[in-house]
Amino acid sequence: MRRLFLPLFFGILGTVVLVSLGTWQLQRLTWKESVIADINARIASDPVALPDQIDVERDKYLPVAVSGTITEDEIHLLASTRDVGAVYRLVAAFDTDGGRRIMIDRGWIKTVDKGTPRPAHDVDVTGNLHWPDERDSYTPANDVDGNIWFARDVDQMAEVLKTEPVLLIVRDDTDGGTIVTPLPIDTATLPNNHLEYVLTWYGLAIVWVGMTLYYLRRMRKTKKA
Repeated sequence: MRRLFLPLFFGILGTVVLVSLGTWQLQRLTWKESVIADINARIASDPVALPDQIDVERDKYLPVAVSGTITEDEIHLLASTRDVGAVYRLVAAFDTDGGRRIMIDRGWIKTVDKGTPRPAHDVDVTGNLHWPDERDSYTPANDVDGNIWFARDVDQMAEVLKTEPVLLIVRDDTDGGTIVTPLPIDTATLPNNHLEYVLTWYGLAIVWVGMTLYYLRRMRKTKKA
């Protein structure tokens, strides 16, 4: 029994640790699904007027309806779509009928249409406020002079376009016949790998138990021999 105590101890300890990690990830999965459900409900709710005072945390994903003029001042962000591949995402300065100047993410155009003139025009827009966090250590610096951007840095874009640091992602507009295709905000890009982690930790726990039982059985057979 003394010879079996140490492997049995580590077998039980390892199983408890792995099951605990799996259970923790299961709790995280439930939490993340609740967060995503709340965001989806917020995105799809009825649009309101653009708030006078914008709060980044409170107003993230807020549905907004606004009328005004899309200007010719725009930023081109390299992006990609599943069907087309490489595209440019357009962020334009938008002068509202109420006298404010914000930014709207109009959607994507093909790379060959980057230099196509897009005159200023009036439009009604419905979309969601957003402050994307797209930059990491691998993201290149935005080429402001060449107007080729790699991340939607709201503050930097607002400085270049001379707008408020407010970005509205277009969901619907009255821009009939335009070459710009909206890219509405959704939760498809939100990471949610917790189910994989749950299966991984629980699977390792099962393997750990199996290995422990196999090792104990081998030790007993060796002792008998």
